[in-house]
Amino acid sequence: MKKLLALAVVAGIGYVVYRQIAASRAEDDLWTQATAVPDLR
Repeated sequence: MKKLLALAVVAGIGYVVYRQIAASRAEDDLWTQATAVPDLR
C-alpha cells in the first residue's frame, strides 16, 4: 500500500512540474509575440 501511495505522490509531483514548464513556455511565446516588430506590409 505504501508503494502505491509513493507512486501516486511521485506522479502528482511530475504532473505539477510538467504543468509549470508548459505554462512557462506559453508565457514566453506570448511575450515573444507581444514584443515582436509588427509586419505592416
